[in-house]
This record gives sequence, C-alpha cells and structure tokens, in this order.
Amino acid sequence: HKHCRSAKNHSHIGIFPQPEQRLYGYILLKDSLHYSIPEEMRKDSVIANIAKDLGLDIKQLSLRNFHVVSRMSEKYFYVKLQNGNLYIKDRIDRETLCETESPCLLTLDAVVDVPLNVFAVTIEIQDINDNSPLYFIDTINLAIVESTSQGTQFILQNAEDPDIGINSVQTYKLSDNQHFTLSEKTSTDGSKLPVLVLEKPLDRETQNIHELILTAMDGGNPVRTGTAVITITIIDANDNFPTFTQEVYKVSVSENTPINSTILHVTATDQDEGSNAQITYSFRKTSKNALSADIFRINATNGEIKINKKLDFEIIRNYEISVQAMDGGGLVAHSKILVEVLDENDNAPEIYVTSITSFLPEDTLSGTQIALIEVYDQDSQENGEVDCQIIGSSPFQLIMSSSNYYKIITTNSMDREKEPYYNITILATDRGSTPFSTTKTIGFSISDVNDNSPEFSKPTYVAYVPENNLPGASIFSIRAYDLDTGDNAKIIYSISSRDTDEIPVSSYLSINIETGVLYAQRSFDYEQHKAFQVQVTAKDNGSPSLTPLVGDSASFEMVPLASEEGLLITKVVAVDADSGHNAWLSYHFIHGSEPSPFSISQHTGEIRTTRVFNQKDVLKYKVMVLVKDNGAPSMSATVTFSLIVADSFQQVVPKFINHYSVEDSSNNLQMYLVIALALISFLFILSVIIIIASKCRGSKPSPSFGSLSTNLYPQVDPRMLSQYNSGTLPLPYSYNVCVALDSSENDFSYIKPKQDVPIDNLIDADDSGLGNENLKDTLSPSLVKVSKKL
Repeated sequence: HKHCRSAKNHSHIGIFPQPEQRLYGYILLKDSLHYSIPEEMRKDSVIANIAKDLGLDIKQLSLRNFHVVSRMSEKYFYVKLQNGNLYIKDRIDRETLCETESPCLLTLDAVVDVPLNVFAVTIEIQDINDNSPLYFIDTINLAIVESTSQGTQFILQNAEDPDIGINSVQTYKLSDNQHFTLSEKTSTDGSKLPVLVLEKPLDRETQNIHELILTAMDGGNPVRTGTAVITITIIDANDNFPTFTQEVYKVSVSENTPINSTILHVTATDQDEGSNAQITYSFRKTSKNALSADIFRINATNGEIKINKKLDFEIIRNYEISVQAMDGGGLVAHSKILVEVLDENDNAPEIYVTSITSFLPEDTLSGTQIALIEVYDQDSQENGEVDCQIIGSSPFQLIMSSSNYYKIITTNSMDREKEPYYNITILATDRGSTPFSTTKTIGFSISDVNDNSPEFSKPTYVAYVPENNLPGASIFSIRAYDLDTGDNAKIIYSISSRDTDEIPVSSYLSINIETGVLYAQRSFDYEQHKAFQVQVTAKDNGSPSLTPLVGDSASFEMVPLASEEGLLITKVVAVDADSGHNAWLSYHFIHGSEPSPFSISQHTGEIRTTRVFNQKDVLKYKVMVLVKDNGAPSMSATVTFSLIVADSFQQVVPKFINHYSVEDSSNNLQMYLVIALALISFLFILSVIIIIASKCRGSKPSPSFGSLSTNLYPQVDPRMLSQYNSGTLPLPYSYNVCVALDSSENDFSYIKPKQDVPIDNLIDADDSGLGNENLKDTLSPSLVKVSKKL
C-alpha cells in the first residue's frame, strides 16, 4: 500500500475518450497522471494512451526509450512503444491490494530517457461487487430456556463483506418461523448487527431445537448474499409427565418358554430432559398383580420383563399386569400388560368310558351301540383336537357323537363260538406338531345265543347186534356236540322213527336222553326182524331249541295246536364266510300258492306263528326259506322245513307217513317191492340148490362150489359163543343183508358189508355210553342201522 497514494488533494480530473479503444478516466496534474479503473479487468485490457496523455510523439517513443518503472506496479501494467498504450498485465483484486481502504491507488513512473524526463502516474482501483457477505462461523448456536419471556432480544453474529461502500453488507433477513423476528442494531463503528427477538413462548417438549437461516445482503447490482444457520436449543423445564409408548401392551408367550426369558420391553418417555426424564419402572401393587408379580419380574431401569416362574397354559391362560413409570420429579404414568399364554402340545389325550355293555349277545344287530367313550385333551386348538381309531380288525367301529364323545357300535355279526371275548384297543392321537397318543383297552364278553344246532359226527351210524341179546343191554352210543354254552349246549336225545309194521320203536329200543346211549328193550329175533332203521334226534335246550338239519331234505318242527299268535317256532341260522356288507344276511319265505300261517324275521331268521290254529287246519306245512347276502351280486341258499301242527309227534306220524307214501312214493314202492320179491326168490332157489348138492356129495365138504367158499361167513370172535349158546344153529351165521327203513318212505335197501363184521362194536349193558365211532361235526341227524347177528 505504500506505493498507493491518495488523490484527495488533486484538483483536476479529466476524462478523454478514445474512439478506437476503451479508455478510463484520468486526471492530468502537474508532472503527473491519474487513472481510475475497476478491479478484475481482463489481462491485456487497455487503460489509456499514456504517451498521448503525456504529450509524447508516438513515433519517437522507441528512440527516446519510453518505459514505466515501479517495483510493484510493473506486476500489473506495461506499455507498448508501438502505440503508446498502457495495458493490464495481470488480474487486479482490490480487496487483496487494499482490503477495506478507500481509495485504493497504485503508482508508477513513466520515464523518457532522451531527454530524461519522469512523469508520476497514479492508478485508482475502483471496487466492484465481486464478493458476497460472509459469516465468520457457519452456525450460530443459542441456548434459550423454554420459560423465557416474550420480547427478549439476542444479538447475533454479523456478516462481513470485503467489498466497500454500497457493495458491502447493507441488510439482514431471517427465515420464516413462528417464534422469532429479526431487528438490527448499529454498532459504534457504524456496522450493522442483526438482533433476534422472541415473539412467541417456547415449548421444549413440542420443539426442543429451532433452526433458522440468517441471510446478509449487500447493495450491489446484482445483490450478493451470505447465509448462516442459527441453531436454538431449548433448555428443559420439568413440566411433563412420563408417557408409555402404549396404553396396553399385548404379548403372546409359549407355555414352554424357559425361565429368565425376556418376553417384553415396556418403554415410557418423558418430554423433559435430564433428571426430569429419568424413568424408573415397577409393578403396581394391586390384587390382580399379586399373582403376576410372582410369575414375572421387571427391570427398573430399562423396563425389560422376564419370566420368573414356569408358565402352564392348562392352569392360567392369561395374565394382566399393571406397570408404572416414575420420572426424577416424582411424576408417574401407568400402563397395562396383557400376557397370553400359548398352548404347547404337552398333554396326552385322556380316554374315559362313560357307559359300556359288559355282555354282548352274539346275535346283536349291526349298528348297535355298545359303549360310549369321552376323549379329552387339556391342550387347545390343534393340540387339543383328537382323532380316535380302533387298532386292529374287529367287528366294531368308532363313530363321533359330539366333539368329545365317540360311540362304539357293531359293524358285523359276531360268533361267540369263534371269538368269545373281544379286547378293543382305542388309540387317541392329538393333532399337535409332535403328536401325543393314548391307548385304552375295553373288554367285551360275547354272551351265547342258541344259534348252533347239535351236530353228529356223521349222518349214519351202523351197529351190529347179535340176536337173543339180553333185554336192557346197551347196544350203541351216539354223541352230538353243540358249540353253544349253558342251556343252549345241553342236548336231549330222542328216537323219532317207527318200525315198518307200525310198531313203536320204543318197544324195541330206548335211548338215554342225556348220554345218547341206545338200549335194547327186548331180545331181538333175527328171523322176525333183521334190521332196524332208527332216527335219533338231538335237540338242545335253548329257546327256541335247535335240532340238526338233514342236508337238502325237509326238517321237521313240532308246532303245538294251541299255539298263540307270535309264538316262536324255530330259528334259521346261516353263516356267510364273507365279511362286512357281503355277510349281512336276510331271511325270506318262498311262498307257495296257499297262504302260510307262519312268518319269518328278515334279520334274525326267527319263524313265528301269525294266527291261532284250529282242528280244521292242515297238520303239515312245508315252507322254503331263502337266505341271501347283501353282496353285489347277491348270493343265496335255501332250506326246506316241514312244520307239523299237533300236540304230540305220535299223533301225526301215521297220517304223515301214509300221506307222504300215497302222494309221493306209490310208484317207487311198487317197483321196490317187485325187486325185493325177485331177489328173495333168487336167494331161496340158490339155497335149495346148495343144500341138494351137499346131500349128493355126502359128508365130504367140497372146498368150493362155483364161486362159493367155505369161508363164506366171516370169522366171529369166540367170546360171543358163550353168550349165545342157546341159538338154533351151532355156529353163528351172518346174513349180510341190512334192511334200512327210511323215515319218509316204506322201502328196503340191502347193504352188504365190505369187510368182516367186528364184534368189538357191541356194547355191554353197563350204561357206559361209549360208542365205537369217532364223532365229527356234521349238520345231519343220525340214522342208526341195527343188524342182528346169529
């Protein structure tokens, strides 16, 4: 700056424009020049024609060695000798040269060597608005208590502008806000200071920090500005209560959550600060909290709630906790916590039998309820939903009765003789992700019904009895078996056939009704009766009683003449080897042309009377029963019954036999009589021929006669000789002809034994009841053929 000189004392100022170049004002003084130029001119800009201003001949400038001399100004100016112009050599920044000093002057000397002459030149650097106002700090920080009264003023930092005069800072502006306005204050040095004025009360809890923009503007054209941020921090006053983030907290916790697990963080905030905002958490002491405070605990500092004891959904499913938050000034806020305990599958289902049928008849119809069970699971939702099933195969089924109850019903027919007892195992499984199961076994005893007829081991028995036997001797034993139990299996034996001469068989034979042993009532005479055909009936003591059926031939049942309507006569029992629906059987009559006084139950096969009988009714009825299953296609079988209406069997047998013989067997009887007569005649002639031949040959026996042999008769056990030594022949001869009398036809059949007749099958009269046959199961009554040995 010492090279700059003030021009305040200069008295002459002139401006000489040049048409061909830009010229700036200058002042011609005595032996000096003064120029005024703006700062920031471009390099090589022309200031003035200094040679002309000094009155020098441009053509002689080079000869006279014209040049400018300045230790500082040479940096900024130079002269061209060709034209005498003064040029800008480098950028001139007034603020760098002179800062705020005004005016800002640069001096140089214009020197002419020939003849030597020195001219003083002063160049004034004029200010332009090339700088914006600038704040020393970017952010102005203020701290104001929220209780500060309105109208309070706060002096702010002023802005600085390197420019001078009108280009310096002229005014200030504040950004829009609700609480503050801006005014100005002039300092002692004449600078303007911005002042912040509080116009509206502050609330730190509403807004604890205010940020304003302070703008400084200069007077240039265009106007340049500078900004600073005013950050106002509102200092707290304890004027607020703590506040929970939620009025009600809800949390769901599994009952299997471990102890010390965190289930929730409660948070309370206080709009105050410092100690006024320090929160302490605790459980309120209430009746509802008494249990919760034992199960849960809360951290007083951070509001963390943890499990203190084991949870159990089955005991308590919901907890309600009242929690409080207190700030440092003693102000308290309250909130509620609802804890829902979630169920886990930690309980197995429980099975209870509420009602049961201990004894179940084997003829129980399908669909009959036999037990009611309750299934309960303490868990809830899917964990408490239970599926039940019967393990294994059995004629039973579970049917849901309600949400927790199941009925056990029968699905198929039962047979006590095959399965007298059932153990039903019920499996109950819940629907949890890890299911629990429970089993319970229920026992059912199947009670017997009379659904099995007595059975003989085979349909026909043959017994050989020597004539001249002792009256009362046991001659054979018949044994029948009944698969039922109790009275249903108690068998009563009886003889139900008559001799061909219509002489009661009871005059020749009798039977023990309990043991089935046949006894001879009198001594047999081979010449009078060579064979007996006896029909033995085995009848159980059930209700109704059952007797064996005779294959495809008719079975007989006695119907009392004085029967009332609805009397149970008999029961048809059929068995189907299939199962399920295919084994459901139904019973039907195949009616003839005449109406039948009997009916049959479609489901049970029971035959009952439909009306009361009188003396004019037919004594014998033949009914055919059709039994069919429920399969597709349906399969069936038939059986025929002869129902005899009479007070006793002896009353109706002669009429029945005669009726049957006349109507059904008249033609067959004649044919059989002719064949029998011819056969007897042949045997008689053959016997006469043998006797004559023997007489002719003398006393020597011939070893053979045609095809006849001396071994014609089988050997007899010598033990028999002593018992029958009063016979008419010295040796026992066996006529190998057996006469069988059918119960329904008056004919004869001749049976020749295929082997020697054993003597061992004779039974002593000791009522031992031992037979000579192994008994097998059969469905036919037994015919006993008795052949006499002589």
